[in-house]
This record gives sequence, C-alpha cells and structure tokens, in this order.
Amino acid sequence: MNDYLVIVESPAKAKTIKRYLGSKYEVKASMGHVRDLPKSQMGIDVADHFKPRYITIRGKGQVLKDLKSAAKKAKKVYLAADPDREGEAIAWHLAHSLNIDDHSDCRVVFNEITKPAIRDAFKKPRKINMDLVDAQQARRVLDRLVGYNISPLLWKKVKKGLSAGRVQSVALRLIIERENEIKAFKPEEYWSIEGLFHVGEETFAADFYGVDGKKMVPKTKDEVAAALARLTRDHFLVTHVQKKERMRFPIAPFITSSLQQEAGRKLNFRARKTMMIAQQLYEGIALGKQGSTGLITYMRTDSTRISDVAKAEAKDYILQNYGEKYLGTRPVKQNKGENVQDAHEAIRPTAIVRSPKEIKDYLSRDQFRLYKLIWERFVASQMAPAILDTVRADLVQNGVTFRATGSKIKFNGFMKVYIEGSDDQKAATGAGKEKYLPELADGMDAIKEKTDPKQHFTSPPPRYTEASLVHKMEEIGIGRPSTYAPTIDTIQRRNYVSMDAKRFVPTELGEIVLKLIVEFFPEIINIDFTAQMETDLDEVEEGKKNWIALVDKFYQPFSKRLTKAEKEMESVTIKDEPSGIICEKCGHEMVYKIGRYGKFLACSNFPACRNTKPILKKTGVTCPKCGKGEVVERRSKKRRIFYGCDRYPECDFVSWDKPIQRQCPKCGSYLVEKKSKNGKIVQCPKCDYKE
Repeated sequence: MNDYLVIVESPAKAKTIKRYLGSKYEVKASMGHVRDLPKSQMGIDVADHFKPRYITIRGKGQVLKDLKSAAKKAKKVYLAADPDREGEAIAWHLAHSLNIDDHSDCRVVFNEITKPAIRDAFKKPRKINMDLVDAQQARRVLDRLVGYNISPLLWKKVKKGLSAGRVQSVALRLIIERENEIKAFKPEEYWSIEGLFHVGEETFAADFYGVDGKKMVPKTKDEVAAALARLTRDHFLVTHVQKKERMRFPIAPFITSSLQQEAGRKLNFRARKTMMIAQQLYEGIALGKQGSTGLITYMRTDSTRISDVAKAEAKDYILQNYGEKYLGTRPVKQNKGENVQDAHEAIRPTAIVRSPKEIKDYLSRDQFRLYKLIWERFVASQMAPAILDTVRADLVQNGVTFRATGSKIKFNGFMKVYIEGSDDQKAATGAGKEKYLPELADGMDAIKEKTDPKQHFTSPPPRYTEASLVHKMEEIGIGRPSTYAPTIDTIQRRNYVSMDAKRFVPTELGEIVLKLIVEFFPEIINIDFTAQMETDLDEVEEGKKNWIALVDKFYQPFSKRLTKAEKEMESVTIKDEPSGIICEKCGHEMVYKIGRYGKFLACSNFPACRNTKPILKKTGVTCPKCGKGEVVERRSKKRRIFYGCDRYPECDFVSWDKPIQRQCPKCGSYLVEKKSKNGKIVQCPKCDYKE
C-alpha cells in the first residue's frame, strides 16, 4: 500500500513527478477534468443563483473509478493540478468526486517540475482556494449563458452550427473592423529621393530630407522636380554631423502572449501548436538516463518576474560562457500593467545549464525549436545591453538637404544570443543590421553621383496575423493567457474567418453573425465592457467580488436583450453563390456552399443530386506522375495546403511543396518551390539539386 496518492492531469506530468517523490507516493493522472457542465444542455440553474449542474464527463467513468480505488487505499491524497484557475477547478472537482475535504491541506502547487520545486511544494500543501475556483466557475457560467442562449438563436435565424461567445465575438469584431479600414483606405501619393554620394574614394547613400531647413515629404512629381531643380552642382556641404553612442537593452523573458507571438513570427507556429508543445516541455521529456524532466516553467503566465535562484543561475552561466562584460547589471523592466496577475514567474528554462544543443537528441524538431527560443530569450534577458555607434549628417546645397544615417555595432551584448522578431519584415531582418557611412565631419565636401526619385503610395493597415491579433487582444485587455489560442481556433472552426497568406480575412458568414450581435447584444462585442469583465473576474480570484453577484449583474440586462432578439431578429438567408461549373452527374449548375471545413462546391439540384466536390485552385502545372492531370492546390482537414493531381483518385500524386513546370537537370524528376527565410528556393525532392 502507498501512503500517499498524488493526482495530476496527464500521464507525462505523472511520470516526471514520480521521479522526485519516494516509493511511498503513487502518482496518477485524471486526464484533465473529470466533471463538467453537460454538453447537451446549458446546465445552469438561473433561478437558483446560477448554480452549475456538473456531471461526470463521458468516458471518464473508468478513470474516476480507478482514482476512487487508489484514494481509498491511501492515507492522504494530494491534488497537484496546474497552478492556475483551471487547475484549481480540476482539483476542486476531484475533491468532490473522491470525497476529499476541500478545506484540508490537499492542494499542492508548483511553477516548475523540478526536484527542488516538487519537494518544496509537498512541504507546504494548502486547502483548495475557492476564490480561484469561483473565478473559473464565473467565466464558465458567463460563457454558457452567452453561448447557449445566443447560439440557438443564430441556428434558427441564420444557419446551424454557429456560435457566439464573449471573447470570440470581440476577436471577430477586431478582424472585421480592420478589414473595413482596409476597404475604406484611400492611398495617398508620396515620393522619396535617394542620393548616392562619395567622399574621397568612399561611396554612401543619403535620403532627401527637406528644403530650407524644414522636413518635407514630396507629394507629387512636380514637388520632386522643384526640389531637384535647386541643385545646380554636384558638390554638397557636410553639416550637423552627430555621433552618438546608443544602448539597446534586452527585453523581458516570455509571457504566454509574447511566446505565442514570437513562435508565430520565427517558427511559423499557430498559437494552439505553441501551447501544445510548451505543455509537453513543462510536463516533462525523457532525457535518457536522467529520465522524464520538466524543461520549462509553467507556460500560462502574464508576469515577467524571475526568481532569485534563476537569476543567480543565469549569472553564473553567462560569466562562464560569455564573460563578465556580457553580464547584465540592470534588471530587465517588468510588465506592471493593471491586468498582470504576477501569480507565476515568466516562462523560462528550469535549468539554464541544460542548453538546447545538449538535449537536442531527446527532443522532436518542434520541441527543440520552441525550447531553443525560450532558452535564448531568457539568457538574453539577463545579459548586458548592446552598444551601437550611430552617425547622422546633413548634406546641403542651395537650401536642399539630404540626410545620411548609419550605425555600427560597437558591442553586441545580448544580441549575441537573441534578437526579437517583428511582424514588420523590414524591421525583423534589419534588427542589428549595420548601414555603412564613411568618416564624416562638418565642412567636408561630398560629391553627388546621382539622385533616384521613386513614387510610393501609402499602404492600408495590415490584416491581423495570429501574432498581431494576440498582441492586440492583450493590449486591450481581452481574454487571458489561457484563452488566446482557443479563441482564435474557435473563430476559424466556425468559418467566421479564413486565412490568406497567414492573415485573417472575415467571411460573409462572420460579417452576418457580427452584424446581428452588434444590433441585439452590443455589450457582448463592446471592448471596454469585455475588458472590464476580465478585471471583474480577476477581482473574484482575489476575493474582492462575489461571483454570483457578478454574473447576475451581467444576466439581468442580457436576458431582456435576449427576449427582444427572439421576437425581433429576422431570419437571414445566405444565398448560394453560382460557380459557373456544371455538375457532371445531372447537368445542373454547381454552387458554392459553406461547410465545416470552409467553402465547397455542391450541386444546385440538391437533394435530387448530392454531388459535392472541393474547390480546387489550379497551378498550371502538369501532374509529374500521370502526365495527364493538372496539379491543384488542396487543403487538409487541419487546413494545411498541399498539392495533388486533379484526376484523384485515378492518380494519387501528392506533395506538400508546390511543383513547378520544370525538370531537375540532375536526375530528371520534377522540381518544387519551397519557402525559406530569404524568399523561395527551388529544389528536387528526389536528389540534392537546389537553386
């Protein structure tokens, strides 16, 4: 008989924790929640103070039976779910299911799965924090009240399978508002003039700044001509030379949102994938003889705080591997926004000495890439700032000024390890990039070699990527670390948005749903209202507000709007869009319809004819396998693009990379296009040929 039973969420976590506890401890996994609200109905008794009706989750009966059996044999049961609201709720549900007194010291929490952290946590068990549980219950009840009331209304008035939620509706609003900005945008003309100059034998570039000492951006070709007409010779006077030393400081370690953003930029990971892999790294990876080991701290956090122990370990590592001059002496600025909970540390490696290179062989490719990103960001955050020498000089002739700027890295500091990515590709690739200038001084003579005027037009704001949408949601206080990924996933699964070049584009269905919600439930998509609700939930967690009162305050006006909507909301018919394609089975025209995985073609003669087919994007490339069909772009069920023959199933040719209409000069196979950091490359999938 084991003296103690420890219950966690997953087998991986159980395996890792078991290594650090003695033989008296048995560790079992609950496989997440064991109780939840029923799926088939709302499960909230509005009349009885919004009392939730929890049931055992389908399929968890045997798991619960095994846990009950193990709990009866143990002297003491410890509930060690994750250290957040969701984890606290899981512990509370387990306590109720296993008849454990939730006022007893049964709850164990830790921010990282390491031997010291685990042993320290088991020395300080506590009772279940009902404020955390209530905050989770309040969010769950609010989401049920919204989703299970508005969704059936949308099914009746628009289309089956739709949903509406507090956070997802605001995310959809942000995407649609951005699209409307893009449609309403009117480009404005402007010009730039680049000049090429030389001093002695050294050539450098400078940009037109203005005339008569004032900055000017030419709006027309005539303004450009007027400025250049003032130049009567090639000699310019060098003036106002400024040489400065600028420091560039490292940024803080990752929090949940910044990890999702950076993994999107640098690794091309979706938010959901980032969190899934981070969970694996947190719960533990088998490292050969070391056994299952937790590699990072808890990954759902909005705090950049770092423990003193971790700081000391980082200091020793930097001194030993980079030298004293690379050691940071000024603490990294921490985020202290009003919504930051600071319950956990930032996301960091559990042991800085465990470098990515050292454990690469034990990790999958994606695990290694994400761990490397987290490890490098943390190490860089504890390093010295980079020092850049910057130079600025004006080149003047007859009142016309060109300005030359340049920078040179004097000391790379933290940039030796890590440089932050950016949604702006120019900013991302230009981070730390040097622009050469010769030695310049006031009074020198610079000779103009040529001027190059270029016409430009202002660009509309870009569509949201996953990274920029997460950043925006965090900025306005919508959602919390655990909600960003599922929110983005939901609006895509409901076909409210589609992806074009990795950016969100609202669908007609998404616009229809938002229009109805704006009209009948304006508070649901009100950004300030939703952000305040998040703050209120935080106050429930802190014990400052009663969750039932909070829900009631929301529900009273909401229920009145619901009654009004049921009476006044008109049915919306989404017309099928003609495709111009004739059904080969019955001769009727096929139409575009929206299904679970997006648009598809269906026969307009339904239900007499049930012919359907996917929408195929042609590439103009002959199938390299059969030589008869054409290669078309398809999408997998996970929405990933791949390429195949349009004669499928007669021809089963498929490729993740886009084939091109050329043969490999080395082996005669077909060639494919692949994306790389520097653009596109062409290579052969059969041999090592690459161009």
